Amino acid sequence: MNKVVRRFRTLPIRARLSMLVAAAVAFAVAAVSVTCWFIVQGKLYDQVDDDLRKMSQPQRYNQVEDLLASCPQAAQSDQTDEPDISDLRARNTYIQLVKSDGTACVSATSAGTVKVTDADKKVIKEASSSGEGIIRNGTDSDGNAVRVLTTPLIVSQGMGSPPQLYPDTALLIAAPLKSTESTLNDLALVLLLVSGIGVVGAGAAGLAVARAGLRPVDKLTEAVEHVARTEDLSIRIPVEDDTDDEIARLSRSFNSMTASLANSRELQQQLIADAGHELRTPLTSLRTNIELLSRSEETGRPIPPADRKALLTSVTAQMTELASLIGDLQELSRSEGQRGERVQVVSLEDAVESALRRARLRGPELTITASLEPWYTRAEPAALERAVVNILDNAVKFSPEGGTIDVRLNHGTLTVRDHGPGIPSEELPHVFDRFWRSPSARALPGSGLGLSIVARTVEQAGGQVSLARADGGGTVATVRLPGAPTPPPEDPAITS
Repeated sequence: MNKVVRRFRTLPIRARLSMLVAAAVAFAVAAVSVTCWFIVQGKLYDQVDDDLRKMSQPQRYNQVEDLLASCPQAAQSDQTDEPDISDLRARNTYIQLVKSDGTACVSATSAGTVKVTDADKKVIKEASSSGEGIIRNGTDSDGNAVRVLTTPLIVSQGMGSPPQLYPDTALLIAAPLKSTESTLNDLALVLLLVSGIGVVGAGAAGLAVARAGLRPVDKLTEAVEHVARTEDLSIRIPVEDDTDDEIARLSRSFNSMTASLANSRELQQQLIADAGHELRTPLTSLRTNIELLSRSEETGRPIPPADRKALLTSVTAQMTELASLIGDLQELSRSEGQRGERVQVVSLEDAVESALRRARLRGPELTITASLEPWYTRAEPAALERAVVNILDNAVKFSPEGGTIDVRLNHGTLTVRDHGPGIPSEELPHVFDRFWRSPSARALPGSGLGLSIVARTVEQAGGQVSLARADGGGTVATVRLPGAPTPPPEDPAITS
């Protein structure tokens, strides 16, 4: 059985669907055919039984007496003028009287002799004037199947006299079942042929339906094989808009997946191109400065101390910028799984205070005011602090010397407002793009990835971030994060 199941599972889906449809139809047809056969059999037997009961109506007393008197000769005589029960004359009908000892008195009009059983004798012992008897299947003396009615013998003595039960005698009437069985056999053959045709037709229909239903799956398979063979993510499976079955949903999911992969590949290529462009500038500057220093050593012509110091300072700055750019790229390349493993309940107030300490070191000439309220959210601690640092770094970078930076944290909303030149309205939609830098800020240090990291970190924490021009000049950055003013009781350990 297990081998059959395993073999069935290895078959193609079309074959399995066809076999399942054929099996279901075969079961249904078999159930209907068997039920129909038994119903027809019951109806035919009921018709025969009704005919037998009609023939068992009360018989004439004098004819019954004559038949019983001639009983020893009746079973052996072929004369047609012997006493009989004229009311029971019927073609191909078995007619006989059964005595209590089992002796059968056969009518001259009987088609033959029916074998007497103990059930027939029991009818005589339990006889009643109601005329109830038994109906059974039996055989005649030649072994032919007959339908037998054995009933107490009720006789009528004439007009005005009520029918009476004749003692110690039963009336046995039987009809041959040859025609009934022939009809049932013909019906069984017809049902068998119809069932066979129905099962074969159901199998063919199931195969056709399976092919039609799985045609979108074939297209999907071809598309997947094409993508695996050519890495072409532009392929799409056509889906009707008004279709919402499982195949359509699978096709839409595949189209969405390939679109996402194509977008991811495009973003990856864009990132590589942008990273290469951003790396080219500091690397070119580094190579130029190092070549100058090397040529000075090779030619023996020393560089003036002031110029040499400026070259070394530039090399250090370029190396710092390269390190920052590589760190930002590593942050952007981290997978969702790596970030998700480090997510925990974080005190946003502590993260902002830590970022403020770093910002004051980078802008000692600036005045940074802060008003912070407790707020706890779920995020990666290092990434959240880095995002706040990037926002404050932008504010420090664009603030005029001696300027003021206002930092507020109120009910999960962090605002950082500087008093610098502000961001032009046409540049606001691009501030969170990777490697995007305002034309006015390209001379300043930075990789163009800071705000992109901020946007991704805040979105992963379930929050929102935006930049806008502030009233009176400057820029205001707003970060909204979900959470609560108190840590959840199930996670009391808060990491800042």
